[in-house]
Amino acid sequence: MITRIFGLSIAITVVSLVVAYLYGGLTALALCAILGILEVSLSFDNAVINATVLERMSEFWQRIFLTVGVLIAVFGMRLIFPLAIVWVTAGLNPVQAFDLALNPPANDAPTFPDGSPSYETLLTDAHPQIAAFGGMFLALLFLNFIFEERDITWLSWLEKPLAKAGKLDMLSVVVAGTGLVLVAEFLADSEDRSTVLLAGLLGMIVYILVDGLGSMFHTEEFEEGPQGGPSTLVKATGKAAFFLFLYLEVLDASFSFDGVIGAFAITSDPIIIALGLGLIGAMFVRSITVYLVRQGTLSDYVYLEHGAHWAIGALATILLVSIGVHVNELITGLIGVAFIGAALVSSVLRNRKAEPDAVEDAKESAPVS
Repeated sequence: MITRIFGLSIAITVVSLVVAYLYGGLTALALCAILGILEVSLSFDNAVINATVLERMSEFWQRIFLTVGVLIAVFGMRLIFPLAIVWVTAGLNPVQAFDLALNPPANDAPTFPDGSPSYETLLTDAHPQIAAFGGMFLALLFLNFIFEERDITWLSWLEKPLAKAGKLDMLSVVVAGTGLVLVAEFLADSEDRSTVLLAGLLGMIVYILVDGLGSMFHTEEFEEGPQGGPSTLVKATGKAAFFLFLYLEVLDASFSFDGVIGAFAITSDPIIIALGLGLIGAMFVRSITVYLVRQGTLSDYVYLEHGAHWAIGALATILLVSIGVHVNELITGLIGVAFIGAALVSSVLRNRKAEPDAVEDAKESAPVS
């Protein structure tokens, strides 16, 4: 199974490194490898969240996510998206933006000798809008999770009171909207406030729309298991699976915003970013996602989903705070790893505690000879 799931990712990694070497020599190869490792290490929470959605989809749509979805992730988010930001903010046409990206100023200076800004500078200047959109999308995802009552809770002392508060209709939208107003008022520069508010509002609208469409076509249908065994959830197909796929792609885009911006601390070359973050990083994140689904990891380690959502809440907060305060990308990644790691350890301890109880129950239910 491991070979089948990760084989394509490994092959594409090798090809990407070769292309990077041919494109820019050993320096480009090293930068490409660094970006790939960075994307994989910082995106495990993305893979866990993706897996919670992907396990509801049929195997056909899982393959679509692993193939067509990669093209969207690589060329859409890691190549076209940064260029599109420059097209819009600088008033350049696509060819000019691409040429600007491929020909940075000497010594990676923020401006050219004539005073015109570099591609990296233009993209960094657009960070408040990008962070507001991605931050609000992820914030609603997190808030909708913690405001929902669940049979299993991880941080019970906090999750249970929040779930009770979540009985107030649309509380997640109220909290997210209040946070957006506060960020625009106190963290955004005066000239960015209107664009931050608009971008954040669009992030909320996109989440509500995509999540709503997915819910519209999602029905909790069950079918009887083999030989009359336990029933299993029918996998989503057709329109339901399509909207789940659309939801996954928007979710991946929101996760990748900080990664794309952070990549410019390493290199501003769009080709290397597309190879490292996209072809290597995005492929492995997708393979990890499929592996989690096929192995049933989320069922075995029940707190992983909780940890991933808390990591999303932290990422959303960091994105919004970064509108006014620079946050090191390492901090962003380590917080996610910390939540996932803590949830994994908690799951293992829970499983170990449950094993003796299960054995004891089996002994008590055994017929007396």
